[in-house]
Amino acid sequence: MTNPDTKHKHIKTYNPAKVFELSYATDYENWRQHKFNVRPRDAEALKVAIEDPYLLSKAEIQAITGLCKDTGMAIYQLHDPMMQDKTLVHAIGRQLGLSSLDGNLRSDEDNVSSLQVRSQQGNQYIPYTNRPLSWHTDGYYNAPDRQIRAIILHCVSPAPEGGVSRLLDHELLYIYLRDENPAWIEALMHPQAMTIPANTEEGAEIRGAMTGPVFSVDQATGSLHMRYSARKRNIEWRDDKTTQQAVARINTLLVDDSITFRHRLDAGQGIICKNILHNRTGFEDSETQQRLMYRARYYDRIAETGMLEQI
Repeated sequence: MTNPDTKHKHIKTYNPAKVFELSYATDYENWRQHKFNVRPRDAEALKVAIEDPYLLSKAEIQAITGLCKDTGMAIYQLHDPMMQDKTLVHAIGRQLGLSSLDGNLRSDEDNVSSLQVRSQQGNQYIPYTNRPLSWHTDGYYNAPDRQIRAIILHCVSPAPEGGVSRLLDHELLYIYLRDENPAWIEALMHPQAMTIPANTEEGAEIRGAMTGPVFSVDQATGSLHMRYSARKRNIEWRDDKTTQQAVARINTLLVDDSITFRHRLDAGQGIICKNILHNRTGFEDSETQQRLMYRARYYDRIAETGMLEQI
């Protein structure tokens, strides 16, 4: 899929509070044109060099938040890739307005997960294996008051082979779907669009079933949120024709390499994003090099990136 015509450089204004309402076509069209005007050509254009993660400069913060505002994501590169203390993740997050961390069953005591191949008791969670991760947004199984709005993924050590991610701004996916059939958006915003069954371990329920929309709009900031997983098992979609069509179309869009970014994190690099769509190929560790990532998931939104802050 190719981007729509972006030759018109004049950006018309739009009301951020109306963009995601299907009845406001003009505001949507102007925002849509803006999104394609600012979209980078490749992952290289998403990179921001960081001198000191514990003391970000004003320019570094503006570069990161500007990219996250426009494209949903930024890739940072530390000046010293050997800086590996997990506190740098907390420090970067705080300077971007991120502090409310989401804990999970496998996260560390500080609620930042050390993602590496490990032996697991009970349920086997794929992020702690070398198996591929299918397309998803993080925390799609969380309750509405615990939605993940921002992620930092920091690479301490990449795998010798594999571990490549694909990235897609969920706002762009929204545009592709709405342009083709607005009814798909309406179906995906239905409060019963997607159900994640209860999670049980050794016969005990550790999380109840979670039902909710795929797309929703945060009332405080006017920003679009997406909860989604391409998993074939343990996902229950609303049983109506339009929802089923919308899900099928998402699946076809996500295999279109022309609309996604491809990137493999190196040591000292990290992704900061608005919980965009992402996946990861499988990988292989060696005796001398094992893949290790620090993942922080936040209920907060990255400062200065909300829709209502953009105009």
